[in-house]
Amino acid sequence: MQLHIETSNGIPIYEQICRQVKFAVANKALQVGDHVPSVREMAGRLAVNPNTVSRAYRDLQADGVLIPIRGTGLAVTPEAPGKCQSERLDMIRERLRLVLAEARHNQITPDEIRQLVESELQRLDALEDENASQLVTAEETA
Repeated sequence: MQLHIETSNGIPIYEQICRQVKFAVANKALQVGDHVPSVREMAGRLAVNPNTVSRAYRDLQADGVLIPIRGTGLAVTPEAPGKCQSERLDMIRERLRLVLAEARHNQITPDEIRQLVESELQRLDALEDENASQLVTAEETA
């Protein structure tokens, strides 16, 4: 699990950690029962204050994403995947609402919005196909 902290985006670091752990669970990069790095280890990896990581982990426990396992640390709960997938969809839905509201405010028609969405989805599909073929080529030459 690789986390990336952006200090200039206005989102508190502890919240960025929470979001990224939840996305890792939603994307199955973290599975039920997997342990997250210790507070000290995560703070060192991210070059942040251990208290910041500790706060994020407390919030994740309060949200039912992590549970303490005596003697071994914090692990992903059985309920976490469903919760995290639902939260991820809610966050994406909210971002989409903001983009759609901006488009409508700028008099972009629903048909134009649909065309934009379709063209961007096609572009993303093409990029994914290109990345997959590059990965296969790299594996073949290795």
